[in-house]
Amino acid sequence: MALHVELVSPERIAYSGDAKMVIARTTVGDIAFMSGHVPFVGVLQTWPVRVLHDNDNEDVIAVHQGFVEVSPTDAEGNSRVTILSDVCEVSDTIDVARAKAAKDRATHLLAGDPNDEAAREALARAEVRLEVAGQPKSGTTHP
Repeated sequence: MALHVELVSPERIAYSGDAKMVIARTTVGDIAFMSGHVPFVGVLQTWPVRVLHDNDNEDVIAVHQGFVEVSPTDAEGNSRVTILSDVCEVSDTIDVARAKAAKDRATHLLAGDPNDEAAREALARAEVRLEVAGQPKSGTTHP
């Protein structure tokens, strides 16, 4: 039984491949999908999605909200996880300098207005990008 994974944005398929497990954060908490998982539809938070492979390697993708769907298992016992997001970025496509600048801007805006929801969302996106790009954490505040 295989677990096929696709991360799709409006512009392209950002990731496509097989995995042993996918871990994502929905609005109700973290969830892991393996081959044979029951059908599922959920709303994603801005958070890294982890795609674990049989060789214990993993791909980490920055997902900025969206939806996750697990299709019913097909006749051969294969499962499919599809993640739909306006923005999803694999680590080697993330502009670290730009993400750091966005984090600094959002932090500055939040210092002036802690209730600025747009700045809070921008900070979460920047922190997720930096985490996926492998940058050291410095007090993450994303949800």
